[in-house]
Amino acid sequence: MSGAREDVVAAARGWIGTPYRHQASCRGAGADCLGLIRGVWREVLGPEPERPPAYSMDWSEPARDEALWHAALRHLRQKPLTDAAAGDVLLFRMRDDAVAKHLGIVGQTGERASFIHAYSGHAVLESPLTPPWERRIVARFAFPLEV
Repeated sequence: MSGAREDVVAAARGWIGTPYRHQASCRGAGADCLGLIRGVWREVLGPEPERPPAYSMDWSEPARDEALWHAALRHLRQKPLTDAAAGDVLLFRMRDDAVAKHLGIVGQTGERASFIHAYSGHAVLESPLTPPWERRIVARFAFPLEV
């Protein structure tokens, strides 16, 4: 793993235990899945390139707008789904008929693959990237770490 990717994973792991708080992005105080990505961005890259507007728990489901995916395309580098590396940002579709609205950061690849994420009812944690989670991945991105 390159030094920059190690920095992303180390920053994300530093958020483990942060309580889940909708729309929050404050390590130790509260974060949702987007808040985790935003916080890691600030720690590794500096100021956020864009502040998200207020969003509801159902995100953009009523309008069927892939708002989170479009935002990721604006600020992250899209990668092939099969090009897995620690530090990648994963975008998940939680139901087949829903918009993609969950994010995580790959902690480890290989046999013990894992990802760091926050979701309702849980703190930020590192979970095994099991087949049920893998099936939900719809996009993979990298932080823009190269200058």
